Amino acid sequence: MGVLRDHSELVLFLCLALGYLVGKLRVGPITLGGICGTLIVSLLLGAWTEVTVSDDVKTIFFALFIFALGYMAGPQFFANINRGSLRFFALCGIELVCVLAIAFGLAKAFDLDVGTASGILAGAATESAVVGTATESIAKLGDLTQAQITEYQGHVATAYTVCYLFGLITIVIYTSQIMPMMLRINLRDASRELWEKMRGGGGLEADERQALPGMVGRTYLVTAGDGRTVGALETELDGRITVEAVKRGSKLLTPAPGLELTLSDLVLLVGRRSNVIEAGRLIGPETPGIPGVDTPLATSQVAVTDKATEGRTVDQLQQAHPEFIKDGVYVTDVLRGDQHLPATADTALHRGDVLTLVGARSGLNKLVAKIGAVVKNDATDFIYLGLGTAAGSLLGQAVVKFGDVPLSLGTGGGCLISGLLFGWFRSRKQTFGAFPPQAAGTIKDMGLAVFIACTGLVSGPQAWPLLKEYGALLPFAGIAMVLVPATLSLVIGHKLLKIEKPLLIGAIAGQQCSTPAITSVTQVAQSSVPMLGYTITYALSNFLLPLTGPILVGVLGA
Repeated sequence: MGVLRDHSELVLFLCLALGYLVGKLRVGPITLGGICGTLIVSLLLGAWTEVTVSDDVKTIFFALFIFALGYMAGPQFFANINRGSLRFFALCGIELVCVLAIAFGLAKAFDLDVGTASGILAGAATESAVVGTATESIAKLGDLTQAQITEYQGHVATAYTVCYLFGLITIVIYTSQIMPMMLRINLRDASRELWEKMRGGGGLEADERQALPGMVGRTYLVTAGDGRTVGALETELDGRITVEAVKRGSKLLTPAPGLELTLSDLVLLVGRRSNVIEAGRLIGPETPGIPGVDTPLATSQVAVTDKATEGRTVDQLQQAHPEFIKDGVYVTDVLRGDQHLPATADTALHRGDVLTLVGARSGLNKLVAKIGAVVKNDATDFIYLGLGTAAGSLLGQAVVKFGDVPLSLGTGGGCLISGLLFGWFRSRKQTFGAFPPQAAGTIKDMGLAVFIACTGLVSGPQAWPLLKEYGALLPFAGIAMVLVPATLSLVIGHKLLKIEKPLLIGAIAGQQCSTPAITSVTQVAQSSVPMLGYTITYALSNFLLPLTGPILVGVLGA
């Protein structure tokens, strides 16, 4: 006991290890997750050891978490601010108004302190970031003693833990099992039909590769079309293939446009699989790979920065830049944020998208200079990261008064907005401010886990008295604050906004910022289609819900 009490770092990392172990326990489709598991373990260890952790540790790690969260969501958040996304924004508005109104109503009806009310809000909305913004705002209430601040901050953590558990179970079961029945659909069939309507392609898991790759190179023996030139062959197929090599006898010939093909020539064609097969019918039979008849293809990831590219499809981009056809360069993948989109001809592009280009190196270099820049994302730019976090901290110190109610974003809210802006600005031209997705994800998860562990350790001694006082209320609040906004969103989204049913279910999981819910929904759907609705509302709710903490604290503390 003495060793643990004297070495807070030992207890802290023990909380992380045991918490994530508890978070892996599964009951049906439900898992608590590492963050909730860490909070449960830290509350227990905090009550047992009464260890103290510096508040500065919480502040630093929460700032890192919330900045990384904003940075990762920024490009998608701003890209989704358009007329077509307004109907999804309405769902986030419903969520925001409902959780604030219910939390405020419960606080007044049951005479809850500001900490318990904030914990109910954070847990029932399953938004861990609210814990940070609310506890930070409580510390700034001028009419509270230090003992009261510590007590109320402990209530935030305890109420969050109970409400999160019941809110998580409710949103997972409601979205994945009950909503499809209420909408009278088979989620799997509806998702497949919508996917076909949207003309998309099937997605791949992280460890999967296409059995039939889209880009291929094949060799053919010329037995037909004697006398046709290389240029004529490429033109006949609308530039959809390129002749990369020609072998005549033992000689390799330069495949210039004016070169005439003769019988028994061996020709290497490169392009999309269907086009190369079609070209083969005009030339002759396919042959095995011939030594010497090969050419290396370079691959490059290019961030789209050209303003003229905004809104163009892949096909329109290729038509606007003849170098694609002339030099045999192909778009094989479109990456938007962390989502891979099918590189079909009608896939619309946005500035900041990362295109994977495949082709001859000389052709690639010409195109990169015209449409964007080679992505530099191999190491974290700590200058950019440090400036962004510092700017967010400064922004969080600003105080705005609505009447007699002082409202402040705090370090959390400031760093969230800063992260959104810095992430979006970086996405416009990805030659600076690198923050690789793996690094950003690690910082985000580590920052939140350490913050939650610190909060739980400090709050442990206050947990049991609060549970005895409000034990029955907390589960009820956790369930009600999920069912009310989710049901309203379902009815309004279906009847008034006319959102496609699979997208609507995904969007409701997103407005709740519930990764376990969308995971369960996509498993039931056996499709990633619901993710298309989820990403829009998730990005917006990730920004708006953390701001509800300071709002509720400011209103109740006035």
